[in-house]
Amino acid sequence: MAKDVSLDQFVLIRIDGMHCHKCEQAIQKSVMSNPGVHEVEVDFLSGQASVLYDRTAVTVAQLMDAVTAAGYRASGFTLGEGDRSST
Repeated sequence: MAKDVSLDQFVLIRIDGMHCHKCEQAIQKSVMSNPGVHEVEVDFLSGQASVLYDRTAVTVAQLMDAVTAAGYRASGFTLGEGDRSST
């Protein structure tokens, strides 16, 4: 049975201070610890994290706080469409 992705939201968070793959892993672990986060991809070269999450379970502010908790600075974000499922 497929999960309901109608409430999912996609956000691209800009992050300052990443230098390597360990930075990516630290941020990914911190963001994934939030309830409602389904997928996190972090790229230190572009300085961004893309997050697919349930907007009823977690807010963008909480996701950005998770980046800060990992020791980095979330400098902004861009919201996108979360429904990336195909039929």
